Formats: sequence, structure tokens, C-alpha cells
Amino acid sequence: MAKQDGELLTGAEALVESLERVGVEVAFGIPGGAILPAYDPLFDSTIRHILTRHEQGAGHAAEGYALASGRIGVCIATSGPGATNLVTPIANAYMDSTPMVAITGQVNSAAIGTDAFQEADIVGITLPITKHNFLVTDAAEIPQVIAQAFHIAQSGRPGPVLVDIAKSAMQARTTFAWPPTIDLPGYHPVTKPHAKQIREAAKLIAQAKRPVLYVGGGVMKAGATGELRVLAELTGAPVTTTLMALGSFPDSHPQHVGMPGMHGAVTAVTALQKADLIVALGARFDDRVTGRLDSFAPHAKIVHADVDPAEIGKNRAADVPIVGDAREVIADLVVAVQAEHDEGRTGDYRDWWDSLNRWRDTYPLGYDLPDDGSLSPQQVIQRIGQLAPEGTIYAAGVGQHQMWASHFIQFEKPATWLNSGGAGTMGYAVPAAMGAKAGRPDAAVWAIDGDGCFQMTNQELATCALNNIPIKVAIINNGALGMVRQWQTLFYNQRYSNTVLHSGPEGAPKGTRVPDFVKLSEAMGCVGLRCEDPAQLDAVIEKANSINDRPVVVDFIVHEDAMVWPMVAAGTSNDEVMAARGVRPDFGDNEDD
Repeated sequence: MAKQDGELLTGAEALVESLERVGVEVAFGIPGGAILPAYDPLFDSTIRHILTRHEQGAGHAAEGYALASGRIGVCIATSGPGATNLVTPIANAYMDSTPMVAITGQVNSAAIGTDAFQEADIVGITLPITKHNFLVTDAAEIPQVIAQAFHIAQSGRPGPVLVDIAKSAMQARTTFAWPPTIDLPGYHPVTKPHAKQIREAAKLIAQAKRPVLYVGGGVMKAGATGELRVLAELTGAPVTTTLMALGSFPDSHPQHVGMPGMHGAVTAVTALQKADLIVALGARFDDRVTGRLDSFAPHAKIVHADVDPAEIGKNRAADVPIVGDAREVIADLVVAVQAEHDEGRTGDYRDWWDSLNRWRDTYPLGYDLPDDGSLSPQQVIQRIGQLAPEGTIYAAGVGQHQMWASHFIQFEKPATWLNSGGAGTMGYAVPAAMGAKAGRPDAAVWAIDGDGCFQMTNQELATCALNNIPIKVAIINNGALGMVRQWQTLFYNQRYSNTVLHSGPEGAPKGTRVPDFVKLSEAMGCVGLRCEDPAQLDAVIEKANSINDRPVVVDFIVHEDAMVWPMVAAGTSNDEVMAARGVRPDFGDNEDD
């Protein structure tokens, strides 16, 4: 039952009531001593609390929930190790601009700073990886702090906010009042772009001969995918979408030239290098996209639009800086570009498209099937994408399987691709998929994971089984830390130091699987399947798709030597992109002159 304004409540009751008032429907967490007062009123709350097996799982689940549902993700932990176990997902959410509120218990206010049992300065620890954080020692402050935390997490550039509440504040009594005043001096995100900058950007687009729309995750966060398509089709410029932006512009659209970056499509990487204008929308020119920064897009003027002014000019100077929400920026750009067209100033990109299409035809994404008849990991992932129901959400771990999923699954709609971009967090996929399914129970959810990533957070399968969260997990099992092994192959003379996962230093008896993922999955209440034969691939995937009352885990035994191509080696120029091992593209043109 909702509490009444003016009612005398404990701080813990005020916390739970405040969470309900800001619209929280689902939270992920684990109780413990310092946070325990909050778990008592949570017992009677309308909030669905999902008891995870590890706080890292709770944090990544909150991220997956936020990205799939469009609402703020919430995770809860106790003090000390409970709070520090949230550090990785908080850092992940910060790097990827995911709206999340982490609520942690803290020791009694009188004991703070005394090295009390399970005390950790989580506010200090997370200061560099949160948009803002709070330490609450007064019960009366709880409603205001919760309202402010949720406002900060979602507005401007989204991100994680931590609320650390002393146990004594949760046990004290206070008079509840709602709505509280949100008073945040100095926090006024700019959403409306400057009209002059918009006009300058439109002029450059009309004058350019080789423009590229470089689209980042900010477009997805702003809900600007519809506006993006209008702008792209109005200008006729090629579009490249970063790892964080896949699905913001349909992969199948003829203007989409692929994902840029270290393992991006040759056409996308080269388009940026040879462009004379880059229009960056909600992207941050990170090192995985630019390669060696001083050689990136040497002939391009830069229009850089971002809601976070700190990103503009941070890595690459902008000729036209635009601070604003991506949705408003793109909508205003559409009007300004149309005005240019009405005045007869329309870009002529025919020669540019001749080059782009030639590169796209010559260097398409592809893969070879193994000579020994074993499963190709790329084929596995491609067939999962082709056989999954329409609207399926995919969550990936980090490594080779993440890159293959970004290449070989078609992303046509926003909020269907979840992955750890900036932080590159192994173990993200299973709990993020769990959170996504909790937020979007109507959608099929596949986690594309590696055998290395899977062993970091697979305990959350038990959470899924016990809470009726029927996700599907594909383990791309090559018996190794695949991306690290690939680097060892290419740069360390095939010295595979500590990257083999399926056996120890002395090896293992032939046929031994440690762990046996099928048995492990079954032990946690899931359906466990295995596929080693390409002839059985479709049947196994279709069986997994048909099971919707329990989580399903499929152990795909794939070839260990498959590599991710294209590739730009770390620290080198994007001009040195390799289409495949030993294959350097020959572009045979003079667009960069």
C-alpha cells in the first residue's frame, strides 16, 4: 500500500516508497547486513526484486534491463564486498553511458571511517566512474536523493549514479514527503543545439564530396533512430554505425557501409579515412574507431555533435562543434539540410558512391569453413541470427564472438544489441541477457558468449531458472581465450601462454571437458545442448528456439584457429587495415589526394 505524505516512516521504508514513486518495477540485488533494513519493506513492495548470485551479475543485469527496456536499471548491494562487487558493472555503465542507479548499504554513520566490519568507501571508490554519487546519513534526505539520482542517471548523457545509505539512516524515522525538490546547481544539460552551428554543419554537408555520417551510441540513447534515417536519406551520405550503435540504422539499408574500427568493415574503415567531411553524431572518436589518432581521417573536416560537451574536441578537434541531444540535433539538421537543398545546394556524391560500392563488392565480410569439417564460429552465429524470431535481442560477451556477432547478425532495429563496448567486460553477456529478458519478457533473448566469458558469470543461469527468465545462451567454445590467442598467433610467434581453457599445464585426457557445460547448465536448472557437427547446426538452434519455459544453453564446439577479420593492429593507422591475414586492400584510387 502506498505511503501517505506526512506519514512517519523508517528511512528504509522511505527508500522503497521513493523507488516506487520514481517508477521502479524491477531491481536486481543481494541482501546483507548494512542493506538489510531496506529488504524488509521491499518484501511488501510492488517492485520485483530478482535475487542474483553475485553483485556483478546484478549490475550487468541492471544494464541489460536499461538498454532493452529504455528504463533506468536498478541494482542493490550491501556494504564492503557487496558494494565493491558492483564496481565493474558501474564502470561498464559509465563507459557505455547506460542509465543505472546502484543502491548500497553502508555501516552506521558513527562507524564510517573506523574500518568497521564490511566498511568500504564506495563513494570514494566509484567517484571516477559515476555521473554522481551520494552518501546519505540522514533519513530525511532519502526521498530527495533518490529523485535526484534518477534524474541525473537519465538526463543529459546517461550514466550510473550511486546512492550509499548508512544503516543508521535506514533505521531512523522520518516524515515522508513527495515529490521532493530537485535542486542541482550547476547541472543543466544542454539539449537544444545552437542554430548557427546547425546551419554551418548543413553547409558543409552540401559542399562535401566525400561525407560520412559517423553514428555512435548517443543516437540510440536519445531515441533518435527515426530522425537519423530521415537525415541519411535526405543527404544520401554513407552511414557507419559503431559497435554501440548497431541497430540504430538498418544493416540492410543500401547507405549503411558497416561498422568502423579495429575489426570494422573495410568499407567503413576506409570511408572514414578518405572522407572530406565526417559528421559525428553521438560518437566519441575512441581509439578503437580511430586507430592511431594522428593518422585518422587526415583530409576530413569534422562536425561533432554530442550531448556531453567534454567529448567535443577531446580526441579530434571539431570544425563545427554542436552541443545538444542527438534527437534535437538531427531533427534540426534535417531542416537545415532541406533549406540548403531548397536553395539549390545539394551534394554530389556519385563518384564517392562509385568508390564505396567498389570497396564493398571487393572486400565484403566473410569467412572460410574449416578444412577439417568442424564448426565455424562465424557460421554458428550467423545461423542463430537467421533462425531466431524477429525482434530477438542479442547480448554478447567480449572477444572474438562479440566481433563475429557484430558482423554476421543483421541488426535492423534499435535496442536489439547489448554488449560491453568501452570497458570490454568479460562476463557481461549472461547477466545482461537476464536483465534484458526481465525488462522485455515478450522478446526472445540470445546471449552470444565465449567459453572464457561464460565461466565468469554463468552462476546467473540459476537466477534465470528460479525466476522464470528463459534466456538462450550460445557458448562459442573454442577451448581458449580466443581474442588473446589470436593476438598471440599474430604478434607473439604462436606462443600460447595461458590462453588454453579446457586443460591444465599437463594436458587432459582426450575427450575430457572441464567443465562440461551441458552438465553444468543442467545442474542449474537449464536445458543443456551440444553441437559439434555442422550438419546438426540448424536442428540444434531450432530446438533451442522452441524451448521457452526454461533457460537453454548450447555448447557449440568450434574450430580453435578461426580469427576475426578485418583487423587494424593496435597502435597502427587505419590505413593499414587488413581484410584477412596477409591481405592488405588495394583501393586503386586517389580520393585521399
